[in-house]
Amino acid sequence: MHAPPPSEEISGPVTIPFSVIVPAYNEESVIARCLEALTSGALPGEVDVVVACNGCRDATARVASSFGGPVRVVETAEASKTAALNLGDDAALHFPRFYVDADVMIDVESLRRMARALADGDALAVSPRMRMDLDGASWAVRAFYRVWELLPYTREGMIGVGSYGLSEEGRRRFGEFPRVIADDGFVRLQFRAGERVSVPGAAGRVVAPKRLDDRIRIKTRSRLGGYELRSRYPELTAAEQRGKSYGAALRTVALRPHLWPHALVYLAVNLASRRRAAAQLARRDDYVWERDDSSRT
Repeated sequence: MHAPPPSEEISGPVTIPFSVIVPAYNEESVIARCLEALTSGALPGEVDVVVACNGCRDATARVASSFGGPVRVVETAEASKTAALNLGDDAALHFPRFYVDADVMIDVESLRRMARALADGDALAVSPRMRMDLDGASWAVRAFYRVWELLPYTREGMIGVGSYGLSEEGRRRFGEFPRVIADDGFVRLQFRAGERVSVPGAAGRVVAPKRLDDRIRIKTRSRLGGYELRSRYPELTAAEQRGKSYGAALRTVALRPHLWPHALVYLAVNLASRRRAAAQLARRDDYVWERDDSSRT
């Protein structure tokens, strides 16, 4: 039998090797589910995962090391997310490169979709859509996210979903990760709207906080990170603020009376987080990282 001409040869899917950096601070309760999602179904040599443990006092490094294969662990005694990101960058093998928080679950197919989007060259930065797991969340938390999901910026690229990816060209936009609270916000500011995209079909799952006070803590940290970025990078953040629009979301809520109680919860969270963030900004040197532990059980 004659071999088919090259145009008729059947080839398998093109594999794009990529690296994933997971900064982890005392994440033994969630690191296994994160790594299982990142590696399950991966082809040999396709995924390079670097877990960057920073200041861990629990079994995070041991649990991560038990995965073997594509998962490697690097450690620093310094409890700093940005130090962990820089350490992970130094150890990573490939581009495209993804940065994924330890409490986020992204499957390999979503990573492949984003890697292909970056390889095509049109986008320099990508993110998945966030899917909130609301099992066990209170009514108030569910109400907050019911309004949150209507906001236009939640459909844009890199909205602070705990994960994003960069091409090699995109990563050259800045040097080391600076010491900031909102690393994802800092990275987002490096790219124009057309350079960062939310990739269709790529999704990350995040377990929502159980209580509203936990949601307020998360929002406070996010807002404080935004205040810090405005102070340090005023020109970049000014352009970002000008591009935001909430008119469509407000009209949607106004025309649906059943959403009005949800909107009140959303506004209450925003007001409370503004007050808390302003108070914390005044004592920035004493800031203690706030996170939601209710979703890590």
